[in-house]
Amino acid sequence: MPREHLSMRKIREILRLKWESKLGDRPVARSCGVSRSTVSDYVRRARAAGLSWPLPEELDEDALTALLFPQSPCVASRPPLPNWAEVHRELKRKGVTRWLLWSEYKDQYPDGLQYSRFCQRYRDWRRTQSAVMRQDHKAGEKLFVDYAGMTMEVIDPRTGEVHKASVFVATLGASNYTYAEATLSQTLPDWLGSHVRALTYMGGSPEVIVPDNLKTGITHACFYEPDLNPSYWDLARHYRLAVIPARVKRPRDKAKVEVHVQIVEREILAPLRHRTFFGLDELNALIRDGVERLNRRPLQKQKISRRQLFEQIDQPALRPLPNEPYRFAEWKRAKVHLDYHIELSGHYYSVPHALIGQTVDIRYNRHTVEIFRKAKRVASHRRSFQRGAHTTVTEHMPKAHQRAGNITPQRLIDWAKDIGPETEAWVQIVLKRRPHPEQGFRTCLGALKLAKRYGNDRLNAACKRALRVNAFSYRSLDSMLKHQLDQQPLPEETQTAIALPDHPNVRGPDYFH
Repeated sequence: MPREHLSMRKIREILRLKWESKLGDRPVARSCGVSRSTVSDYVRRARAAGLSWPLPEELDEDALTALLFPQSPCVASRPPLPNWAEVHRELKRKGVTRWLLWSEYKDQYPDGLQYSRFCQRYRDWRRTQSAVMRQDHKAGEKLFVDYAGMTMEVIDPRTGEVHKASVFVATLGASNYTYAEATLSQTLPDWLGSHVRALTYMGGSPEVIVPDNLKTGITHACFYEPDLNPSYWDLARHYRLAVIPARVKRPRDKAKVEVHVQIVEREILAPLRHRTFFGLDELNALIRDGVERLNRRPLQKQKISRRQLFEQIDQPALRPLPNEPYRFAEWKRAKVHLDYHIELSGHYYSVPHALIGQTVDIRYNRHTVEIFRKAKRVASHRRSFQRGAHTTVTEHMPKAHQRAGNITPQRLIDWAKDIGPETEAWVQIVLKRRPHPEQGFRTCLGALKLAKRYGNDRLNAACKRALRVNAFSYRSLDSMLKHQLDQQPLPEETQTAIALPDHPNVRGPDYFH
């Protein structure tokens, strides 16, 4: 999603996770990359505004902002605390001291913390950052996902090309129940497709998914606020779960899956290292068999299998899956052109003409294209892969263009045909050459109306000359008629008049050799 709407998107996500997913403040804060106090503040503001989940469909970003942050100039607010993460980073710079940072803070907030309190709060924050938290996983709470470091070779039987297949691993925190599969890449469609198949294998949805800071799923791998890919947000909303990426350079956050990545590599992948595979289906069939053996084998210390633990602990706590699986869609941003269309893969889709010049968000897959402005859908089209073509909704057009929209190409061609064959040919070429239909319509309408001023014969003669000299604009025809060029013989006709007849008594150029 676009950064200019990031904070409001996060407020919606916080409310969804609190009220729909019923998560606590801490997991919501980690999923959205904000503090617990911020989560509490947003929920308090929403309740005070009388909101509940789901939010009303007609509530756009501006209206939601007005409800959550009403103007109250008379109410004094407490000065905010410093951003301790930023303080910590600044202290690593040469010559920067706590006194300097406190002085800058006091210049901005005169009623803020005093120096001693500033230092004490910073020390408290440092202790919380260096503490190691024991991870006790609740039933159905977390699903850890990652790629194995070991790849498998898959040969394309048609070309003989060798692909390095990646192996996706997912593990539930409480029962260690594990899923694995191979994909040809780690691109976004494969990454999210593996999530969908893993959740289908588990038969339910956990509260939280914990991925690594993989570039595919994490747009900005910041230690404090990692940003998810918009398509990953879509998947999270579809399955009503939260995504809390592991912190950068903190392997303990995903120790559970890292251990099971090693187990999958040693017990499932390594025994297959000498096998030759001619397709993913063949490889994944053997991986599925290995995963089943792993989940059914008793654990050494607990004397119970992962599947039994899953059936006793995790499975009852998982949320039911939606009726339809998540369908992959991508996002991009685009600026609305002057002709009220946006471009996607060489095709042009219309939006309401009032959005000309504004930036919109596009959600698209192989079947549909949805266009959003400030998180509100403003247009929807069937996906087209015809490059250079336009998909236009009449309601998106200005009133003047809607009136022109009643004129079809065939009506223009029929009109031109009544004037003459050269006029018909000229109109057909204009309609084919122009990048947008309305541009060609206006040119043809102006040209055809010249017949009322100059007559059909003169216009047809002018079109004949225009076809010879490749002049396909209204101004060219109008100039020819004004200067009476249509009444002068064409160059080809002059040459024909002086050409010698083809006769055996006429000596050709070979006679003189």
